[in-house]
Amino acid sequence: MRVLLDTHTFFWGLTESEKLSAVARRTIASSETFLSAASIWEALIKVQARKLPLPSPAGEYLTSKMRANGVSVLPIKLEHVLRVESLKMHHRDPFDRMLIAQSLEEGWPIITADPVFRAYPIRVIW
Repeated sequence: MRVLLDTHTFFWGLTESEKLSAVARRTIASSETFLSAASIWEALIKVQARKLPLPSPAGEYLTSKMRANGVSVLPIKLEHVLRVESLKMHHRDPFDRMLIAQSLEEGWPIITADPVFRAYPIRVIW
């Protein structure tokens, strides 16, 4: 099964696995996992704003951790961007809205602790 990781899920999996639910941990271990290009973009913005400290340059750190953990990148496709227009405004975070659109377009579940994702017709794993 292919799954999309929410940004926090990716970081928790790297550093604070006790924050992940048992279901999330099992699913990550048994699935082909993807991190959206939107999540990488979000992380870089947070690093620049000094809200997300990383031990090495962000791009280098993220790509090395993704490679080491078998996480692939889900690029942002035109279909994903266009799908955002049809989403109800339950969630206002533009990065999360992109993840929801990608989940809908790809038909993949999202692993997230964010309860607002459940307002959309996607499969949320937690």
